[in-house]
Amino acid sequence: MTSKQEAEQTKTATEIEQDQSSQAETLTRENLEIEGEVASDTAPDKSDLAAQLEEARRKADENWDLAVRAKAELENLRKRHDRDLSNAHKYALERFVNELLPVRDSLELGLKAAQEESADRAKLCEGTELTLNLFSSVLEKFNVAVIDPEGEPFNPELHQAMAMQPAEDVEPNTVITVVQKGYSLNGRLVRPAMVIVSQAASKNIDEQG
Repeated sequence: MTSKQEAEQTKTATEIEQDQSSQAETLTRENLEIEGEVASDTAPDKSDLAAQLEEARRKADENWDLAVRAKAELENLRKRHDRDLSNAHKYALERFVNELLPVRDSLELGLKAAQEESADRAKLCEGTELTLNLFSSVLEKFNVAVIDPEGEPFNPELHQAMAMQPAEDVEPNTVITVVQKGYSLNGRLVRPAMVIVSQAASKNIDEQG
């Protein structure tokens, strides 16, 4: 190959490199322009941001008001509940007391009649019996049951044995005497019955021995 041909070939390679570099610059410039346009299109408008911020603040204020109202309602509910509970404790026996007042009135009248010189014993007994019936009616109305277990088997859950006595005509462990009646309220024991309980007669014990 001659020197002239080599020079021409070298010139052609240089021109090709220049053309490629020029094309690369052109592509780079176009890409930058495109990216700029995209960034410009996607960038949020300041007025939109301000509107969104204002809307967020408005919703936050609404939620805060709702939270404050809910807290106030809960506080009022708690106070009302405490007041109702306090009144229930204070006046739970109001109806029971109202029912007992006639019993007291009857007792006062009976005592006054007994203090008179011309007091009639039979009438006093009759009045006392009526008062006792009235009192029993009040207890029954409020589910207070009398525990009077005479003649029944001894039950340690309801009875309290005061003594034991030998008895031939009843089975051992039978209540033969009620010293003091017991009472229960709605099935719950309030006071056990004080009782005397039978035991096997000494004669039977000797025979068994």
